[in-house]
Amino acid sequence: MFTLKVNGQAQQFDGDPTMPLLWYLRDELGLTGTKFGCGVAACGACTVHIDGEAVRACRTAISDVNGKSVTTIEGLDPEGNHPVQKAWREVNVPQCGYCQAGQIMQASALLKQTPHPTDAEIDNAMYGNICRCGTYQRIRAAIKQASGA
Repeated sequence: MFTLKVNGQAQQFDGDPTMPLLWYLRDELGLTGTKFGCGVAACGACTVHIDGEAVRACRTAISDVNGKSVTTIEGLDPEGNHPVQKAWREVNVPQCGYCQAGQIMQASALLKQTPHPTDAEIDNAMYGNICRCGTYQRIRAAIKQASGA
């Protein structure tokens, strides 16, 4: 039996220890904000926080999060008013929107670690979060806005 906290709520799982966290979140808990993109941790659509760090849920086994705290896009701010989420709306970042939950989770982890990142720090932290619509300039602008820059 595995125990963890998801968005502040205690959860238990008594199944396959190799099940990807992504499928546990989506299929078992119904938290569909975390998206399946590539399945090999290369696109970032499935980014969540594990104990505050940005991690790809598609390649993280449920056994790897035993005793840990997981935050999904639904738990970042239940009302959608985390500073990064607000900046995303104000800058009008999303186009198709598919990658945006992963982008927001990666960006919020960056700002927690580096409250006022440079362009290079933003680019480095966001590398690997792919936006097929190419909204990278708006993503950077929203991160800067959320940082107060």
